[in-house]
Amino acid sequence: MERVKERERAVAETVAAVRRIEGEQGITREALSAIRAELLALAACSDLFPPEDFPAPDDGLENRLYTLSLDPDKRFALYLNRGSAQKDTAPHNHTTWAVVVGVVGEEHNKIYRRPAGEAAVPMEVIEEITVKPGTGVCLLPEDIHSIHMRGDGPKLHLHMYGKAISEMTQRVKYELESGRAEFYPPHPDAR
Repeated sequence: MERVKERERAVAETVAAVRRIEGEQGITREALSAIRAELLALAACSDLFPPEDFPAPDDGLENRLYTLSLDPDKRFALYLNRGSAQKDTAPHNHTTWAVVVGVVGEEHNKIYRRPAGEAAVPMEVIEEITVKPGTGVCLLPEDIHSIHMRGDGPKLHLHMYGKAISEMTQRVKYELESGRAEFYPPHPDAR
């Protein structure tokens, strides 16, 4: 019980710092880097996020999102993502800013460029980042990325968004070869 209270306190302090950064700097790459630094400090307290507090999905799903903090207006949403051994996502955007940092395990991210106005052009990988303890990725609303998880053992990552997953109703995913876009529904199981 003490760990839960300490986790709640640390999460509340981190989210307050994130609100302050966004309020003072807006949403820029530099602001997201400052937000990442706050989240990395929280993730470094890995004893607050033991895998047993965040069980792996046992219902056939590839991962599970646990809500750690969410403002009443559904902004400043912080989740702990518990991943399975294998997972790939299609390239997609979030329509809001996002910062993901590692607690345990690795989540490989590919960042893409989609040529403007070109609907039938393959997606181009412009950067690859492996999110693991001590690292993270920052994404502006229009940025496109995909996630690739491999290996055994738990994968725990903090995902912070400018708005709740349930509010991301305009997300788009892209076909890798054609660049064709289609609707990408919100994550189905944030708890």
